[in-house]
Amino acid sequence: MLRFIARRGLTLALSLLVASAAIFAIVDLVPGDPASFMLGTGAQPDTLEALRRQLGLDLPWPVRYARWLGGVLTGDLGTSFTYRTPVAGLIAERMAVSLPLALLALGLAVVVAFPVGMLAAARRGRAADAAVMGATQVGIAVPNFWFAMLLVLLFAVNLRWLPAGGFSGWSDPVAALRALLLPSVALALPQAAILARVLRSALIETLGQDYIRTARAKGLTERQALRRHALRNALIPALTIIGLQFSFLLAGAIIIENVFYLPGLGRLIFQAITQRDLIVVQSAVLVLVAAVILVTFLTDLAYAAVDPRLRVRG
Repeated sequence: MLRFIARRGLTLALSLLVASAAIFAIVDLVPGDPASFMLGTGAQPDTLEALRRQLGLDLPWPVRYARWLGGVLTGDLGTSFTYRTPVAGLIAERMAVSLPLALLALGLAVVVAFPVGMLAAARRGRAADAAVMGATQVGIAVPNFWFAMLLVLLFAVNLRWLPAGGFSGWSDPVAALRALLLPSVALALPQAAILARVLRSALIETLGQDYIRTARAKGLTERQALRRHALRNALIPALTIIGLQFSFLLAGAIIIENVFYLPGLGRLIFQAITQRDLIVVQSAVLVLVAAVILVTFLTDLAYAAVDPRLRVRG
């Protein structure tokens, strides 16, 4: 197991190094000059050049990348061109919204998808299975921002049970959770539908294996065989989807964040792109890539915990 973890950890570190170089190069090649954006089109050439020297934009690409990477390794992500504050503080402030939102949405998706997927697999070909498949197809087809607006109309405008948007911070945890509830439900709907369909397919395939028939021949009911044997062996494709979904929810919730006016990481990246704040874009995207790679690493560990054979192969 230790060798398995060491191999995956080395892969994670190399992936982060390659990703950091790719992110810095791509962002650096984007047309436009941050100094010109900050000073405006009427800036004098000497003033523009002085600001470029102050921001370090006059240095060669390898030097700027080495400085940025050295700062990342020490926890210093630089200073925002626009906000003139440390980028690490900006990202931490926005992650305090995006991370709980992603975790809450993923938790809701798992809580809904697992019972629904198990029900559809246990009732394959029956009315319950057809109803679940129809509902999940609708859940996948409905855009989450449209569903979010329906939630706002129902629970915020008409019933007035929950706020329509905004986020007041974690000084009041109850108010913060109420602010995140509607966006998390909007994000969880399509993810729950996808996860339920994947789990159903994996369970149906597992239920056809010889060891399941043997377990039932020994006296286990269909429900017991499903819970004790089939579910664990069907978890690997479900874990893959869960890992991908968390990465998407963390990095791809920008539309929902704008619908509910949440100060999340997605909105920060969008604002930084429009303001040509390259240091914020580079650092925020690197944080998201690191989160995706870390989730993949944890998913690999979950694979090994669910199926010990993978540890031997690893």
